[in-house]
Amino acid sequence: MQESTANQVAANATSSFTEHLQRDRPELLPYNRSLQAGVPAAAPLQVPHATTIVAMSYDGGVLMAGDRRATMGNIIASRHIEKVFPADRYSVLGIAGTAGIAIDLTRLFQVELEHYEKIEGTLLSLEGKANRLGAMIRGNLPLAMQGLAVVPLFAGFDTSAGVGRLFSYDVTGGRYEEREHHTVGSGSVFARGALKKLWRPNLTAAEAVAVAVESLYDAADDDSATGGPDTVRQLWPVIYTVDSSGARRVPDAELAAASRNVIEARTIAGREA
Repeated sequence: MQESTANQVAANATSSFTEHLQRDRPELLPYNRSLQAGVPAAAPLQVPHATTIVAMSYDGGVLMAGDRRATMGNIIASRHIEKVFPADRYSVLGIAGTAGIAIDLTRLFQVELEHYEKIEGTLLSLEGKANRLGAMIRGNLPLAMQGLAVVPLFAGFDTSAGVGRLFSYDVTGGRYEEREHHTVGSGSVFARGALKKLWRPNLTAAEAVAVAVESLYDAADDDSATGGPDTVRQLWPVIYTVDSSGARRVPDAELAAASRNVIEARTIAGREA
């Protein structure tokens, strides 16, 4: 009897926490909730949306940054939202799209990677992490078809190859590796224009932080859904770097200095124009 029970437990064991939930408690998955129940198709849900995320490679790693604004239609829903999160010790995740679902998917992805490490006794490869995130995004497709899309950016340090890598996604879960830099969100077209001019190979980590701040500043200048550095409220972008030593959140003091440098340089340029 004990042997039969042990065999059953072994048969049910899986290194994927998402598969475990899908099998035993599917209603707990973010994309299995019936968010539109009772809501007419002509009346789309008004929910907060996270906006601009930028990511880039630098010498020895990758960086990801997000502004702090969430919008709901023409309303600023939050000036304090965080859109970039550590996925595990060597990877980070940035979210754009429906904020509530995106944050739940981020938490699920964090647990997914932690569960794998506990079951297998080792970290999942960066390629494996990117693939599992794609599967989660694909699971959200029915809600994306209702306008509740989630489009993340994923970046990490590949410990086997010794390099930083960056991945983008579409709403179907399609995964694409980006070689230099990438942006998502409503202000992405403006941030991408800045990155094309400011990014160069072999940036230092400090230089990459300055480029990220300036690209978000450009996005905020032209996109009302993107929030720029707020010197009054002392609100700065959330920025993570990831290299061989792991993921690190850039302290507010560094971000404040980088933001003030951008503002001062543009103020001087405006006076000289």
